[in-house]
Amino acid sequence: MRKLIAMFLFLSFSIQGFAQFFKDNKTVTKYEGYFTFYYDEGNDKIFLEIKNLDKEFLYVNSLSEGIGSNDIGLDRGQLGNTRVVKFIKAGNKLLLIQPNQYYRAITDNIEEKKSVEQAFAKSILRGFKIKEVENGKYLVDATSFFIRDAHGVMGRLSAKKQGKYTLDRSRSAINLERTRAFPENVEFDVIITFKGVPKGYDISSVVPTSTSVTVNQHHSFIALPDNNYTPRKFDPRSGANAMSYLDYATPVNESIKKRFIYRHRLEKKNPNAAKSEAVEPIIYYLDRGTPEPVRSALLDGARWWNQAFESIGFTNAFQVKMLPEDADLLDVRYNVIQWVHRSTRGWSYGSSVSDPRTGEIIKGHVSLGSLRIRQDFMIAQALMNKPFAESDNNYQPMLEMALGRIRQLSAHEVGHTIGFTHNFAASANNRASVMDYPHPQISVTNGNIDFSDAYAVGIGDWDKVTVAYSY
Repeated sequence: MRKLIAMFLFLSFSIQGFAQFFKDNKTVTKYEGYFTFYYDEGNDKIFLEIKNLDKEFLYVNSLSEGIGSNDIGLDRGQLGNTRVVKFIKAGNKLLLIQPNQYYRAITDNIEEKKSVEQAFAKSILRGFKIKEVENGKYLVDATSFFIRDAHGVMGRLSAKKQGKYTLDRSRSAINLERTRAFPENVEFDVIITFKGVPKGYDISSVVPTSTSVTVNQHHSFIALPDNNYTPRKFDPRSGANAMSYLDYATPVNESIKKRFIYRHRLEKKNPNAAKSEAVEPIIYYLDRGTPEPVRSALLDGARWWNQAFESIGFTNAFQVKMLPEDADLLDVRYNVIQWVHRSTRGWSYGSSVSDPRTGEIIKGHVSLGSLRIRQDFMIAQALMNKPFAESDNNYQPMLEMALGRIRQLSAHEVGHTIGFTHNFAASANNRASVMDYPHPQISVTNGNIDFSDAYAVGIGDWDKVTVAYSY
């Protein structure tokens, strides 16, 4: 009988496990995904369930809601660092370790690999005290890891001489609306408030009470891609961007520095066909907050890239759509083009989440400043001053010129996120690439300013060459 009771108690503990940890707390919600986690609403805490120790994954931090000043440079949707990390157990803690990807030994010799790993420092990002253990699964309180200044807002404000700020935990919280779990990624969003004394005009001009600066920061845990991707070597003539690392297992007669290009994974359904659909097309999604007529212009410009992919035998392999209503711009499953507002005219840029091991792009992320089109409109307005002065309704030619620039800008920044660098010779060579910074080509016809050919339409010849090498 005693044996039966003991066995029952053991089975009861094993089955209930983590539920026992929350037995007196009715406010805990379980989220099952790539990492299962629990949200304790009563205490505003996130508990992570970790079952695969020593398994590498990607960790990305981002800024989901920004400050709105170009001069400070903390924009909505701004990507932070992408790291390969893993959990290991050490005593009563789990350590989140970032291995060193810059120094490697690509070899089957395990001891040679280990010698390089031990020669260069790694980074432990956080230690988590183990709260509960069940069947090889560990429960840790990860709240303080998420509610912190992962994006470096305090440092940026200090460097820009806007004042010294510190994190106010009492005015920070988990943002459950954008905290989600999916099979290959989990997304955590947090409201972060910084308190301090402002010193600069920039921060005071964009925050309603500048002693209290509140932003949202985002954390993504992402499954690494499978091993079926083949990296492509970098060639400086290709127009592609490069990632690099040092391989200490390289023969002495070869360069120790290895360089590969950044690119999305793209394969034909029928590799032997001259033209074929892709196994998985590259799809970009436009921010639903983009207004017309800008929305249509951005869709048009980004879609130009399909011309380049068609030229190398892909059919409809590059697509641009509107972001689904329930999707998050920072969800790694979506390549996005976002429309970013700032208090003054600012930069547009293309960035990406990529696998640091291979250069494979996992998520392209374009940020376009919304005031750009207004500046271009005013440039056209100044050039066309006389007819505009005669009628306030004669704005269509100026708007068309500004929209022409927006189409080109959309193509340009998307180009960065599919792996390509600038081409500053293109404008002087028959507009050969959208990766240049083009000036408007204006002509005078019968004494009137003609904007009809201000900007090129469509992808350039050089862009087709770059796509041919990379994809």
